[in-house]
Amino acid sequence: MMNGNSTRDFPIASSCLNLPSSVAAYSLNITAVPQGQLNYLTVWQSGTSKPLVSTLNSDGRVKANATIVAAGGGGNVSVYATDPTHVILDVNGYFVPAGTSAGLAFYPLPPCRVVDTRVGTGALAGPPLNAGVSRSFPIRSSSCNVPSDSQAYSVNFTAIPRATLSYLTVWPTGEPQPFTSVLNSPSGTVTANAALTSAGRDGQISVFATDNTDLVIDISGYFAPPGNGLSLYLTTACRLLDTRASSGLPASGGTLPARLVGDGCSIPASAQAVVLNATVVPSGALPYLTLWPDGQPQPNVSALNAYDGAVTSNMAISTVSSGYINTFRANPAQLILDLSSYFAR
Repeated sequence: MMNGNSTRDFPIASSCLNLPSSVAAYSLNITAVPQGQLNYLTVWQSGTSKPLVSTLNSDGRVKANATIVAAGGGGNVSVYATDPTHVILDVNGYFVPAGTSAGLAFYPLPPCRVVDTRVGTGALAGPPLNAGVSRSFPIRSSSCNVPSDSQAYSVNFTAIPRATLSYLTVWPTGEPQPFTSVLNSPSGTVTANAALTSAGRDGQISVFATDNTDLVIDISGYFAPPGNGLSLYLTTACRLLDTRASSGLPASGGTLPARLVGDGCSIPASAQAVVLNATVVPSGALPYLTLWPDGQPQPNVSALNAYDGAVTSNMAISTVSSGYINTFRANPAQLILDLSSYFAR
């Protein structure tokens, strides 16, 4: 357990046996099991100063969030918690330095809804997930133009539980179910979490839920062999936007453009996609937040949900257009965007 106002280093490289020494960054799912309210928790590269950003917040409930974090000395990452909490770190992928021939490249897609079990019936539709029964989804069979050579996906999972949901797990179809989790909803509220997920047999992914729940899966890109794809470039974590600190930026709902390039966070004009942590501080129930490239129509996807009005965070990989992305808040909420890295050629 971590004490309040404490920092601890975790040796990720030595904990997972198949990680190469060339790892530059990890794709992690971090789950906090607080002993009470957790003001915030931050994850960053060991050996560097703690950045002025946050990874997740909790009112005392078990909460998870995805993050991409640079590997520090010895392959470690650092975690800071304002209040006593247990911490669980699950690895679902890693990045090697840009230009490494053995690595996969990232190919962004227009944000697109792949699965919605609330609608109809079919391989990418209903019925809902049954408690304790795994189900596979053929991601490449969707209308989202995911190609046959895709080997992993950047996706956002949203669970709409029928009651409580202890946990939901995702893995490549054909492999054993792992002892990890992607999200938790102990109160039964609609809960989202992003993940990088490898493609399994025939490009499918498998999902297991401990309790009955509907599931929505949105995709923002895929990983495939290098060609015209993008590489990950690491940067110092930086706060891009905080509507609480700017009287000119409204807390009301609606569309708000967010400037990424030339904003002081060292993002070059060559950046074509960014890795963000989005945090909302709602005035009440917030059905959803959506992020998408500037200049494109608003897509039918969501980045996070806060129906319960709680401070809520989620990672998002978003394509950049003309140096901007658009954000849409369905109801009034303050919005915070923290940047951790970007993709470029």
